[in-house]
Amino acid sequence: MRLATYDDGTGPRAGLITSDDHVHDAAALLGTGPLHDVGALLEHPNALERLRDTDLGAGRPLAEVRLRAPLLRPPSIRDHIAFEGHASRTGTRDLPDVWHRRSLYYYSGVGRIHGPEDIVPMPLTERLDYELEIAAVIARDSSDVAYAEAMDVIAGFTLFNDWSARDLQADEMAYGLGPSKGKDFGSSFGPWVVTTDELAPHLVDGRLDLDVTVRVNGQTWATSNSRAMAHSWPAMVEHASYDGRLLAGDLLGSGTVDGCSIGEALRVGTPGVRYLRPGDHVELAVAGIGVLANTIGEPSKRPAPAGFRPPALPPMPAPPDS
Repeated sequence: MRLATYDDGTGPRAGLITSDDHVHDAAALLGTGPLHDVGALLEHPNALERLRDTDLGAGRPLAEVRLRAPLLRPPSIRDHIAFEGHASRTGTRDLPDVWHRRSLYYYSGVGRIHGPEDIVPMPLTERLDYELEIAAVIARDSSDVAYAEAMDVIAGFTLFNDWSARDLQADEMAYGLGPSKGKDFGSSFGPWVVTTDELAPHLVDGRLDLDVTVRVNGQTWATSNSRAMAHSWPAMVEHASYDGRLLAGDLLGSGTVDGCSIGEALRVGTPGVRYLRPGDHVELAVAGIGVLANTIGEPSKRPAPAGFRPPALPPMPAPPDS
C-alpha cells in the first residue's frame, strides 16, 4: 500500500493511494474521526490491517489533490549515518570504532517539514547541499525491540531529503556537538509511505536493494543503490529503541546513500555539479518508492544574528588526487 497525506482544498487528511493513482480518504474507510496525516492514521490500532481488508469504492484522481509530507509533524527524526561511503567522505577520512559498532544518529528538527513540490526557502548559506536518504516510519510505540522483531514495528518507507548548509554545519560542529542551524532550516519527506510488505521483495538481510537517482534541473548528478548500508534496518530499530522509546510516526533516516550528496559528487569529479541556489529544482528518485521533488526558494531578507556567519568557508570537496 501507499499511504499519503493529501489536501483536496479542505485541509490535510490521510489517504490510501491505489495502483490506478486514485486516493481514498482513510478516515472514511475506517469510520473514524478526521485523520490529518499518516501519523494520525498510525495511532489507530490495526489501522493498516483494516485498510487492507476494506472495500475501497471510488477514489479521487491523485492529479486533483495536493500531496503533503506524509507526516506533517513527526514526533522525532533520528537521522542515522549508515553508509560508509558518505560517512568516510568518499574514503577521505578514517571512521572511529564506534561507527562500526553502533548505528549512530542525531535528532533533526521537526519544525520545518516540507512535502512534495514544496518550495524550500534558501537558508543563509553559500553551500546548500541535498542528501538523498530513505526513512523508516515507525508503526507503533515500542521499547527494547529485539532484532528479530524489529521489521514488525516499521510501517513503511518514504524518501527523505536532509538538506544541509555545509558551511554552517562545519562551523558549529567544530565544538563537538551535532549539527543545528546547518540542518534545522528544513527537511523534505514524501511523496508517500510505501508499506513494508510491498517492499519485502527488495529487502535483503534487512537492507533495501533499490536503485536511486538525484537530478537537479533535469540533469543527473548522482546514481547509486541503497543496499550498501553497514547497519541494517532491524539493527537501527533495535539500537534506537534500546533503553528508549519509539513513538508511532517517528522517522528513522538511513543517512545519505553513497554518492548522493553534492560533496561526494564533487569528490568524484562529476561534471557540472555545484552547490544549490534559488530556483534549482531537485528530484530524489528511488525505485519502488517514488520521486520527491522540491524547488529552492529565495532566502529571508532578515539580517542574521551576530556571529551567525562562519568566519571562513571550509575547503571545497575535491577528488583525492587533486
